[in-house]
Amino acid sequence: MRSKLFLQVTLMALSAAVFVELLYRMVLHNRFANWVVSILQSWFGMSFDSARAFYWNNIRAHYDFVFILGIGLVFFLIFYFFSRRFTAYFLQINRGLDALVEERPEDIRLSNELLPTERKLNQIKHTLTQRSMDTLLAEQRKDELVVYLAHDLKTPLTSVIGYLTLLRDEPEISPALREKYLSVALDKSCRLEELINDFFDITRFNLSEISLSRSQVDLTLLLEQLISEFQPMLTEKALSCTLDAPPKLPLFCDADKLQRVLDNLLRNAVAYCTPASPIFIHAWEEAGQVQIRFVNQGPSIPQETLNRMFEQFFRGDAARGSHSGGAGLGLAIAKNIVELHGGSITAESQGETIRFSVSLPQAAPLIP
Repeated sequence: MRSKLFLQVTLMALSAAVFVELLYRMVLHNRFANWVVSILQSWFGMSFDSARAFYWNNIRAHYDFVFILGIGLVFFLIFYFFSRRFTAYFLQINRGLDALVEERPEDIRLSNELLPTERKLNQIKHTLTQRSMDTLLAEQRKDELVVYLAHDLKTPLTSVIGYLTLLRDEPEISPALREKYLSVALDKSCRLEELINDFFDITRFNLSEISLSRSQVDLTLLLEQLISEFQPMLTEKALSCTLDAPPKLPLFCDADKLQRVLDNLLRNAVAYCTPASPIFIHAWEEAGQVQIRFVNQGPSIPQETLNRMFEQFFRGDAARGSHSGGAGLGLAIAKNIVELHGGSITAESQGETIRFSVSLPQAAPLIP
């Protein structure tokens, strides 16, 4: 492209020089005078003497002005001719930008000289198309989940109303039956709270708005507190949770945001692991990075699901019941929080062993 533009500019300069030289020779050797007199005779019917007198009085008398005007006209014509070739490139780029804005399905095509620009425009086009498709897919999932949650809200709400109505209308109900009804109503109320929280997550979900407030924390203590909070859920499913971590593991992080990540990972392990099986949490420091790994036993996860597991509004198993299924936001938010810390999160499935691994920069250790 540069060489061709340089060649065209060189040709334009040479052409201008040649035309000026021809113009000068024409005027110098009276060819220009003969040409003007001939035109006046042929086109305007003037006699030779009249045409010659007109030339001397109106053109030859203003020789310098006419010569400069001729040079200017030559330069203008040469510049106009070559500029059309230059502007053709800009017109091509403009048409390519129009195709980009109008989202035409076909690839953008430019001349060979603009091949690098063509590649960049097509790269931008494909990137924008992919982002548009991802946004549309996310909106479709979001709409489907809103409908799903709205439908599922009716079930626990109906149960709560039904059991509370029974308690109100049956004053002579036995204590045991009353306790049963209250227990069921409480369980359904908790599920109702989870669904409402899912609604809140969907309506306010915007990963770019998550900000961090970092401080030095003891990750081991954070994990011990997490296991303690989950003990009722673990006991209910006859699960055990073992922590393998050093007595103290300092980490510079946002404790609240990291708590949400760890909570989500352990909640998934409890919800989808095999009943009466162990859950292991490993944490250690390695080369300035803190590694956290959750391991549990459960149904094998297909590779396609693993690849999409951290997408927003993605629910890996549509067959799961409403009790365990969520809005598909937990892992997406967890991934974003981890990446904001400068870390990474991955999932793998080998047979019936499921592993979620988190890697975070440890930053500066605690000052003694």
